[in-house]
Amino acid sequence: MPLREIISANNALKFRKALLLWFVKHRRPMPWREKVSAYRTVVSELMCQQTQIATVIPYFNRWVKKWPDFKDLARSKESDVLASWAGLGYYNRARYLRACAIEISQLKILPTTAMEWQKFKGIGPYTAAAISSIAYDEPVAVVDGNVVRVLARIAGVKKVFSDGSTAVKYFTPLANHLVDVQQPGDFNQAMMELGALVCRKANPSCSICPVAQWCRAKKENLAESLPRFAPKKRQQAIVHRALIFDQDKLLLQRNPSDVKRLAGMAEIPEVDFLNNDFKSQKSWVRRRTIGSVTYEENINLITLNSSIRLKIKKQPTLEWVAFKHIKKAAITGPHLRWIEEWINLSDRPERGKAL
Repeated sequence: MPLREIISANNALKFRKALLLWFVKHRRPMPWREKVSAYRTVVSELMCQQTQIATVIPYFNRWVKKWPDFKDLARSKESDVLASWAGLGYYNRARYLRACAIEISQLKILPTTAMEWQKFKGIGPYTAAAISSIAYDEPVAVVDGNVVRVLARIAGVKKVFSDGSTAVKYFTPLANHLVDVQQPGDFNQAMMELGALVCRKANPSCSICPVAQWCRAKKENLAESLPRFAPKKRQQAIVHRALIFDQDKLLLQRNPSDVKRLAGMAEIPEVDFLNNDFKSQKSWVRRRTIGSVTYEENINLITLNSSIRLKIKKQPTLEWVAFKHIKKAAITGPHLRWIEEWINLSDRPERGKAL
């Protein structure tokens, strides 16, 4: 049976009504909902990809205060954009957002459909549907992880998906069948809100779900086990880094603009350029996960000497940044946090205590 036939037209109407009534009462206050525009929707959607909303809100508020519209963002410097994005991760999103603003600022008429928005680099089907439905009332469904989870449970789909994108493609026809043509933006936000607040990955609150009567997974007591995904292979990597300072400056390594990951961002440099010619005063370990890889980062506090100075001069990707400019240096979130911890726990930089 095709997925869209699982819920009849009559039940789909009731489903929409129940969901939207619930959304009116339980929607969380978010700055991009209080004042809606294409620009604010684009910014919020790109920021919210793979990032928790609670983390995004202060970033969003600072961002739109600094760059209120596409034209303002189009005039920005990439380094400023990356610095303002630091801590949100997946930095290509920031580059795509700025590039999108540059293109849009040159247009006489803003795009209004999902198909038009998908022409911009970095804006895929999900983001395009969110922009067009929320800002322009286009009746096209948004399908993200939350919506996949809701629909997998509603339809009782026990299929094992290889990854999230495969699941999104599978459930998009059902999502488009259910979307409310009169209030597509509110409906899409309601579906995502339902997945975030009620139809959670673990411990779903089925007893208070506004659409529970149409949920096959609830009837079969399978809600928490759906959707099903093939297990991912986890990897681990060990990285050794050098924390080196010179009076009021810290040494950073700036990634080239053409690399695939973290282009243009700065981090604590790896020790490779020292060719093992160093002695660590202190060291500590920090961990972070990017995608399916967990990195164990061994950070070594190293004393600067003439030999190390010479090695630094030979490395074009290394640069000195004053402590007072650390927050504007476009440093990756975890590294900025570790550096600030180290600075805050040091009575003076030259007596830097271990974190």
